[in-house]
Amino acid sequence: MATAGKVIKCKAAVCWGPKQPLSIEEIEVAPPKAHEVRIKIVATGVCRSDEHVLSGSISDMKFPVILGHEAAGIVESVGEGVTDLQPGDKVIPLFVPQCGKCRCCVNPDSNVCYKNDIGKYNGVLLDNTSRFTCKGKPIHHFVGTSTFTEYTVVDDIAVAKIHQDAPLEKVCLIGCAFSTGYGSAVNVAKVKPGSTCAVFGLGGVGLSVVIGCKVAGASRIIAVDLNSEKFAKALESGATECINPKDYDCPIHEVLTKMTDDGVDYAFEVIGNTGVMTSALLSSHFGYGKTVIVGIAPSNATLAFDPLCLLTGRVLTGAVFGGWKSKDSVPKLVDDYMNKKFEFEGLITHKFPFEKINEAFELLCKGESIRTVLSF
Repeated sequence: MATAGKVIKCKAAVCWGPKQPLSIEEIEVAPPKAHEVRIKIVATGVCRSDEHVLSGSISDMKFPVILGHEAAGIVESVGEGVTDLQPGDKVIPLFVPQCGKCRCCVNPDSNVCYKNDIGKYNGVLLDNTSRFTCKGKPIHHFVGTSTFTEYTVVDDIAVAKIHQDAPLEKVCLIGCAFSTGYGSAVNVAKVKPGSTCAVFGLGGVGLSVVIGCKVAGASRIIAVDLNSEKFAKALESGATECINPKDYDCPIHEVLTKMTDDGVDYAFEVIGNTGVMTSALLSSHFGYGKTVIVGIAPSNATLAFDPLCLLTGRVLTGAVFGGWKSKDSVPKLVDDYMNKKFEFEGLITHKFPFEKINEAFELLCKGESIRTVLSF
């Protein structure tokens, strides 16, 4: 392409600091170095994890930064040594990379590649530098992806080539929300046919958990949220019933254990609230219930509960990105979507041009959207 090897000037939403609106700026995006890929972003979703940075609840973030981690796009150019991708390929950036060589990558039970930037927030690519500048200042990357920009650069272990016919404005959700939720059910919990599930939190990820429980054959899927307006979408996604903790005088775990003959088989916390994590754990069956933590809690949060909760046989676990090994699994998930194994278009409640990104975050914070997809 004509732009290969050159700096590209484009629009990006720069986060100059917490508790500030995103600012649409002209930035410069440097060409990819060895084992890097420059991507033209076509569509990007607005996720609660990005909002955690904006609100300041992730305290160790480096600013200024370009957020965004759920997207799909087209390869613009590749750096030296990249052999599995070429310009024109449709791709999804991966906020959990897969180097294929580290201890986690070679272990079939883990997907958290050592080279990920979650929780570390170094804000740079693997060579410890940034490809973004704005007004003469370097801008940090976000978890190796940074998709709130017309062009981004990622390490080649953090991008998956997908089906050339895939609709990018839909499959962008496989970059985070759908894969995270669906995988938490089918991959991490390994929900069994005929089982009972409770899903706490009905945002884009929570509803994807519901879809996963349904695909896995759960007989009861109880959706739990403080916002009853989300119940219609939950039922549409596969929930069998919905409950609002505000409608009861007793703790919600007591409500669920009464409803399910001593507790659900599987519980999922998809909010990032430590009190709800404990409620989810206590709502699971004391002898064999499995609880999966999916939500990201604030940086300083701690979890406290009576160890007897686990001693009787409950299991408490967590997972990032639904436990999927990203580079291997994302192309297959896109193929499964194309083959109609599941459907998640209903999660996309709003479609905006990129310039309306702050409006998208307002809708998210007010609980008025499930997923907003921004297009360039």
